[in-house]
Amino acid sequence: MAPASPSSVKRRCRRCLYWIPVLFISIIVCWSYYAYVIQLCIVSMENIGEKVLCLLAYHFFVLLFVWSYWKTIFTSPMNPTKEFHLSYADKELLEREPRGESQQEVLRRLAKDLPVYTRTMSGAIRYCDRCQLVKPDRCHHCSVCDKCILKMDHHCPWVNNCVGFSNYKFFLLFLAYSLLYCLFIVATDLQYFIKFWTMTLELSAVGNETQSNVHHNRTQITQELSTVHSEIQSSVQHNETQNGLPDTQAKFHIMFLFFAAAMFSVSLSSLFGYHCWLVCKNRSTLEAFRAPVFRHGTDKNGFSLGFSKNLRQIFGDEKKFWLLPVFTSQGDGCSFPTCLVNQDPEQVSTPTGANLTAKSIENHPFPSKPLRESQSHLLNDSQSWTESNGNSEKGTLGMSNPGLTIENET
Repeated sequence: MAPASPSSVKRRCRRCLYWIPVLFISIIVCWSYYAYVIQLCIVSMENIGEKVLCLLAYHFFVLLFVWSYWKTIFTSPMNPTKEFHLSYADKELLEREPRGESQQEVLRRLAKDLPVYTRTMSGAIRYCDRCQLVKPDRCHHCSVCDKCILKMDHHCPWVNNCVGFSNYKFFLLFLAYSLLYCLFIVATDLQYFIKFWTMTLELSAVGNETQSNVHHNRTQITQELSTVHSEIQSSVQHNETQNGLPDTQAKFHIMFLFFAAAMFSVSLSSLFGYHCWLVCKNRSTLEAFRAPVFRHGTDKNGFSLGFSKNLRQIFGDEKKFWLLPVFTSQGDGCSFPTCLVNQDPEQVSTPTGANLTAKSIENHPFPSKPLRESQSHLLNDSQSWTESNGNSEKGTLGMSNPGLTIENET
């Protein structure tokens, strides 16, 4: 058996390192389970009703949290279908021809029958050299996964996976349930944290007062130390009886659990709020930083169909599944309906096309089937334009647009 090459060994080591953030989160969750269930509920809580209620609610939140986290990690991101890949003959033709009009013609011919409406910043057809395919709308190449991801949002190190079309709903639920999980811990742990903190301050005050007396009267050191010891013991016993905090180990876990949950709540609330805003606008993280470019120009709201349709595009039509980490997103990930604010300059021969498009967006709900099967308004417009004007304008429009060049885009 041939020895592994240094590059393959390096790749394997890198893959192992990518799991460190996931391992860190898993350790934190396991420790929080022990701290809350064992140290707080079973050991520290005295009221049976409060103990049972907290345990039931906690296991409900932790179940949804772990379930959505698991689905986010282990749901493979979807890649473009075979129709977007170049055939062997097209690959050879593209490699043989110089970068110029010939390559543009190959890409135009491939993209003509595909539901592709976005372009690069220079107006070129979005083509990936590494995957050798025409990129579908909202698709981007991930440098970490080294593949093109449908509706890529970002690559998240905390889940060691690309967040895209196949698992974006799971990622949103993971943020929501992890935030609820932390807020629930903060709310139920707060009273015991205050009791522990108050007890610590009282013990510190007793120790400081005694040390001051010892400083002024060094001849009574032994007696004062004995007094300190007895006062601390009596104070500890008194607080343990009154506050329900029976041992030092439980107190440490209760205090640290509160701090950890509070800090995670702050960071998760900001991240979850940001992604809620993205859902309302129907944008990905990449599209928020760089607006998509259509044939008519840049349009940051090009994929926004209104709040209700934007929400259903992620969560589906059946509301009973919205809060469960099961896949219900609409479409196939390769094509998306758009809200064409401006008229496409390549469709100037059909002046009523913009009005028909606007009316169809208002009256036609988001299709439950893939767009190519459900005859979306975009495809209808594109096909009618192709049939009426394809023969006369096929050569002139493409050849006269020098912007349609191959351009790599991550």
